[in-house]
Amino acid sequence: MPIIQVSMITGRSREKKRALAKALTDAFVTAAGAKPESVQVIIHDVEKDDWATAGALVSDRQNDQSKDQPAGS
Repeated sequence: MPIIQVSMITGRSREKKRALAKALTDAFVTAAGAKPESVQVIIHDVEKDDWATAGALVSDRQNDQSKDQPAGS
């Protein structure tokens, strides 16, 4: 049974997750010849405080970027 695991920042709607699971399943079936019912998709929602890129938390990077934005943008 193939398992596809996706880690992403929290915040996407159930509809977007549903569409992602369908698209990943369809792609795997096409590329690998599996049966759709055998494909498992696990979505890990990760808080911005628990994800870092280039040594900085995503939450900190977004806070820094918002300070650089002019008011009202």
